[in-house]
Amino acid sequence: MDRLRSPGGCPWDAEQTHASLARYAIEEAHEVAEVAEGGSSAALAEELGDLLLQVLFHARIAQEEADGFDVADVAEGLAAKLRRRHPHVFADVAADDSAAVLAMWDDIKAAERAAKGPAEGAVVRTSVLDGVPEHLPALMRAQKVLGRAQRAGIAVGPDFDADPADAEATAAADVGAELLAVVARAQALGVDAESALRAQVRGLGRQVREAEDERAGDRPA
Repeated sequence: MDRLRSPGGCPWDAEQTHASLARYAIEEAHEVAEVAEGGSSAALAEELGDLLLQVLFHARIAQEEADGFDVADVAEGLAAKLRRRHPHVFADVAADDSAAVLAMWDDIKAAERAAKGPAEGAVVRTSVLDGVPEHLPALMRAQKVLGRAQRAGIAVGPDFDADPADAEATAAADVGAELLAVVARAQALGVDAESALRAQVRGLGRQVREAEDERAGDRPA
């Protein structure tokens, strides 16, 4: 990357910015996901390399900025975050199952956000939904919103009781068929399924935040 960005290197690479590269990270992540679900190890290694290139590219651009960073800073920050968010591994904290780990992860993230505060230029976040990107595909965002709400003990969305007797593979196939049927219905009715679900998820997000506001109002001053 140093050679590519330096004088005499690649004109296209030298012109890129964080903003101009943003879409490539998304595209490469989708390609990794596609290969991970059914490709060969060699193909996965190649796609991971393409995704890693985006990390290296952004880090190299950042080196040129006054308040920048390099790839070593990225790696060190990640290592510190992993240690911080896994106290059940690196410290004397108990977590007996995945649910406990996820709950602890959310608590640690909330504490990290509070510790950063506006002094470091961070956006002050007060909702369990903060940090869920708006630009995620609607289906992925719906599942994240429901998952965050569930872990926070906020009941929103349609009621559904899963049958523990359902095998995971069977349940996945059934859900996939049901989702496809919904998309087929949307297609027949001339409805954009993505937009329709996105609108519902926005409403769901408002319900979650309203529930959080009510909780905050019930707390003693």
